[in-house]
Amino acid sequence: MREKELHKGVVAFLDCKDHLVSKEMYEVMRNVELEMLVTSPIPTDIEDYYESDKYQSHFNHEISLSNIFYNYVKNISFKRKESIFRDRNKNKSVLDIGAGNGAFLHFCKKKKYQVFGVEPNEKARRIARRKGVILENSIERVTSQQYDVITMWHSLEHVLNLLECLDYLKKMLKKEGKLIIAAPNFKSYDAEYYKEYWAAFDVPRHLWHFSQRSIHNLFEPLDMKVTNVYPLKYDAFYVSLLSEKYKTGKKNYFKAFKVGLQSNLKAMKTKEYSSLIYEIQHV
Repeated sequence: MREKELHKGVVAFLDCKDHLVSKEMYEVMRNVELEMLVTSPIPTDIEDYYESDKYQSHFNHEISLSNIFYNYVKNISFKRKESIFRDRNKNKSVLDIGAGNGAFLHFCKKKKYQVFGVEPNEKARRIARRKGVILENSIERVTSQQYDVITMWHSLEHVLNLLECLDYLKKMLKKEGKLIIAAPNFKSYDAEYYKEYWAAFDVPRHLWHFSQRSIHNLFEPLDMKVTNVYPLKYDAFYVSLLSEKYKTGKKNYFKAFKVGLQSNLKAMKTKEYSSLIYEIQHV
């Protein structure tokens, strides 16, 4: 597996707990050359670690303030996300990898885009199907054509075969197309504040942890470049809310809001927001 290359020469960074499913401990190691973090070890039965009703992108059954906030932000963010690739040609093809329950593609379909998607989780695919969105179970099943737009909303960090996935992305993106990737940023203030309790580490489901430099380092050898970077400001609040619960066992809404606000205020100067959207194109 080529991904073993990404584990070479790594140094210790911190130990993290799987707060969502197993309560197991994992090492988060630092690849100094790429300026990227990697989770170790990677479970052989990684799909079992997604079997939780609390996993937001697949299911949203529990009624809580954090879930209400998550869904509110998700709904208002779709329009902004679509604006990154919007133009007069509404007949564009959009491929969403890691499509979850198909909510974003459902939005795009209503906007008259041709939609395609990949989602490994069977239950999530069934939910998407009820929305009229048909998803494939692996990236290999969508590689026979090229797309105007490829999106990965907080899914690149989940990909088991990262380097192979990057090769597929280059192959599937049209020459003038846009690849849009959203990912947590471990160099943000909220990540530094919560450290091992930072919810966006989400081990072992998040196998890779990116900085802005690591995204450049991964795509430059493929003759692809980052053309724009956009902040996801709401993520600082949502991630801080979960992190507070992991750290203290309580839903400290005021403290979470304070840390999220501090993170966004500091990022106005540093540009290191809790999560970032990268717009990537062929050179």
